[in-house]
Order: sequence, then structure tokens, then C-alpha cells
Amino acid sequence: MLDIEKLKFDENGLIPAVVVDAYSKNVLTVAYMNKESLKTSMEKGLTCFYSRSRQELWLKGETSGNYQHIVSITADCDNDALTVVVEKDGPACHTGTDSCFTNPVYQSPDRHEFSMEGLYQLLVERKEKMPEGSYTTYLFQKGIDKILKKVGEESTEVIIGGKAGDKAETIYEIADLAYHVMVLMVQMGISVEDIQKELASRHIIDHKVKQEKMK
Repeated sequence: MLDIEKLKFDENGLIPAVVVDAYSKNVLTVAYMNKESLKTSMEKGLTCFYSRSRQELWLKGETSGNYQHIVSITADCDNDALTVVVEKDGPACHTGTDSCFTNPVYQSPDRHEFSMEGLYQLLVERKEKMPEGSYTTYLFQKGIDKILKKVGEESTEVIIGGKAGDKAETIYEIADLAYHVMVLMVQMGISVEDIQKELASRHIIDHKVKQEKMK
């Protein structure tokens, strides 16, 4: 572990801290720490920043309840900036949004960002608005039995592709399965974060004893 004495604070004794969600990997906010707030963050396991406007330390969530539980703090190659990975209790922004970064400035016409969270939110929107002609709308209209049937069918297709050793076909079918599973998640109110947390809790899943129990 890097000694914090080796960190390079600026002329005001501050270092920028980029706060990242441990599950979604989204940037939540950019704040500043001084040596005291960094030590407090490490001692409490909660983000504590230095407010440049108020000229004082502030523990994130102390008034709102939206605490940020620290998973890790990492310095960059020059030791003059930090990334702080956190598990959050609520919105990161004072406006009530999940992240402070909500105002698009530029979007490439040729390159498109994709994330499971983004797909999930799109499916949630489909369920709320039910646009005509949408296959997703069709699934939600038909309900849980149809959705489960499709999950079963796509699972079978994955097995067939895998058994045949056809990598391209298996990738295609896994994508189909993932989509239908996410439709099921939206239907049941299960979030991507719910699944990520469950997977994170299984960090010793490869232990031999657990493998034997799963057979």
C-alpha cells in the first residue's frame, strides 16, 4: 500500500478524488480531499471531503444519509489524483440524481456506449411507455409466463450452440438469453445492482466444498 505521505497535494493542500460506483462503474462525482479528510475517510471507511466553498471537512451522507462506503482508494501514476471506489447508500449528487454527471456535451455519431445498466434502463422505459411495435412491449403485455417461456427457449439454444462448439452461435444465443433474462428482471423488479451484489457475495464460489455442493 502506498504511504499517503507520498501523495502530491496541490498548493492548497488538496488532491482531486474521482468517486466511482463499485457496481455500475459509473463516475459519481469529483471532489477534493486534504490529508485530514483522507485520513478520516480511511479510518471511517466513508468518503470525507474538503469543501472549498465552506473551507471545512464534510462527511458525505452525514446530513442526507447518502453515505458512500469505501471499497478502495487508488492513486494515479503521478500520485496527484485519486479514484475512490464506493458502495453508495443513495444518490451521489445533491440534486438527487445517481451521479453528478448527467449533462451530455458530445456523442459520437459512429460510436455508441453500451452497458447492462443502460439496457436495463431502456427496458424499464419500454415497460413504462409500452411503445407500439416493440418486441419488448409485446413481452410485457403477454406477461410472466411468456417471458419465462422465452428464457427457457433461449437457454436451450445456448446449450445447443455450446454443445456444437459453435462459438459465434453461442455468443449470439447468450446475448438473446441475457436480453430475455433482463426483461424478466424488470418484470420482477430485480435490478442489475441486485445481481451484482449477489455475485459479489460469492467471492469464494470456486472453493472445492462449494463446487461439490453445487453438483
